[in-house]
Amino acid sequence: MATTRLLTDAEVEAIPAVKAVFDDIRATRKSDFVNNFWRGLANDPASLKRVWEQLKAVMVADSAIDPLTKEMIYIAVSTANGCSYCVHSHTAAARAKGMTDAQHGELVSIIGLAGQTNQMVAALQIPVDPQFEVR
Repeated sequence: MATTRLLTDAEVEAIPAVKAVFDDIRATRKSDFVNNFWRGLANDPASLKRVWEQLKAVMVADSAIDPLTKEMIYIAVSTANGCSYCVHSHTAAARAKGMTDAQHGELVSIIGLAGQTNQMVAALQIPVDPQFEVR
């Protein structure tokens, strides 16, 4: 259950700042669907706008990392952070960008392995090799 109200489209229409962001979400994604994350965040129009602008700058803008890889990274970080909502949302986005079942399976294997080895290194307090340090 949400800890905040999820604004309906009718409520969004009554708040110009929120409507502008929702219109941009729809236009950017070429879809009428606005997911619950944005509907909850819409209770704070300034945060809604700030986070949407950040997301566009990182996830939508042209960059050195292709869109599918960005989504797969988002899945990995969301898994590490225990955010089920984001794992589901970005898995759907990755699939829409062409992620195959084989790629998803390999991604899950990498996430699991990294989690395991990260915990082992942390438990053993292994020092970083000098060759890995930025110089």
